Amino acid sequence: MKQAASHHHPQHASDGHCPSSAPKPLTGVRVIEMGQLIAGPFAGHMLAYFGAEVIKIEAPGNGDPLRHWRALDDDGTSFWWRSMARNKKSVTVNLNAVEGRELVRELINNADVLIENFRPGKMESWELGPSSFQQSNPALVYTRVSGYGQDGPYHTKPGFASACEAMGGFRYVNGFADRPPVRPNLSMGDTLAGMHAVIGTLLALVQRSKPGGEGQVVDVSILESVYGMLESVVPEYSGAGLIREPSGSTLTGIVPTNTYRCADGRYVVIGGNGDSIFKRLMTTAGRDDMANNPAYVDNPGRVAHEGDIDEALTAWTQTLPSDVILQKLEDSDVPSAPIYSVKDMFEDPHFAERGLFETVHTGTRELTVPTVHPRLDSTPGSTEWAGPELGQHTHEVLQSLNGMTPARLAQLERDGVIGTSAR
Repeated sequence: MKQAASHHHPQHASDGHCPSSAPKPLTGVRVIEMGQLIAGPFAGHMLAYFGAEVIKIEAPGNGDPLRHWRALDDDGTSFWWRSMARNKKSVTVNLNAVEGRELVRELINNADVLIENFRPGKMESWELGPSSFQQSNPALVYTRVSGYGQDGPYHTKPGFASACEAMGGFRYVNGFADRPPVRPNLSMGDTLAGMHAVIGTLLALVQRSKPGGEGQVVDVSILESVYGMLESVVPEYSGAGLIREPSGSTLTGIVPTNTYRCADGRYVVIGGNGDSIFKRLMTTAGRDDMANNPAYVDNPGRVAHEGDIDEALTAWTQTLPSDVILQKLEDSDVPSAPIYSVKDMFEDPHFAERGLFETVHTGTRELTVPTVHPRLDSTPGSTEWAGPELGQHTHEVLQSLNGMTPARLAQLERDGVIGTSAR
């Protein structure tokens, strides 16, 4: 993968269908993506980035609502869509029509993976559930993403990330003890579920590749994806009766790691919780008395004196601008960082040198989108084209995979079974 030299020259992606010359690990894997918005499509965009042929089924008319969420380009399409739907093929099919469901059934029978994130039971109502393919496509990896999983008392609840983050324990520990729980300005639950869907899909593909291996159902829930990120919360409650409480900008039981305001009004994060690191940190802050105090020699001692340590560090950072603080900490080999906005990321050479930006062509303009990670040195992924227009690949896919003739496709359009193919 060619890496960018500066933020003004991100990697370029094609707006056509010609793949990059570098091999990709998922080339030859065909994925049908059904669903909308974030969790399932996030999984699909990662698989597409690494070479899978991802065919996204959308409803004729408006398609995935994500096409129109947040800021829009001059054509009325979401900038987010151009990133989330990269490398995907858009096929518009009316799933309320029997013939539309039959078209999708045939596509699934010719696929390696199905990703769906409808409410549990919806696919079965269309007779497109896992049991429908046990005989016709036993090798199918059927990946399901929902709010609470495919069974259990809550499985029919609408699975919004906000609700699942709350029940999954994330919101409880996030924020300050004297204020209502807060959320980051992102849909973390959806993204975590999408990443778990990718992991589950790849595990199932590995198992399928073994002698006698077949497909299987991968059941991913937003609730459990959040719950799985709780680190020591569960065993600490089981073993010691401890309930992890919100701790603002600190991390319970690890000191010091916090956010500090500097003289210029900017904030920096300092992680000085290693024993030797703490000594260097306090020396740099002009507090040799704390650096050499036996009471602070290890983490348990520092936890007991967290207030005193944070007070000392706050007093120090407030006397100097953030760039000076960060330089002093870097010179002392103390982990620290500024808190970046996206503008800061665009201006930082490390982001460019690591190839974290790619440029796609959307027809009317160039748009920078984030590179998908992890980065593979021999078989990297890449963005080949931006999120497509609604129905852009309907004719192409149905002709090549379902054997439809142009005349038959025209008739299906007239009957409202498929949408008009965008050109």
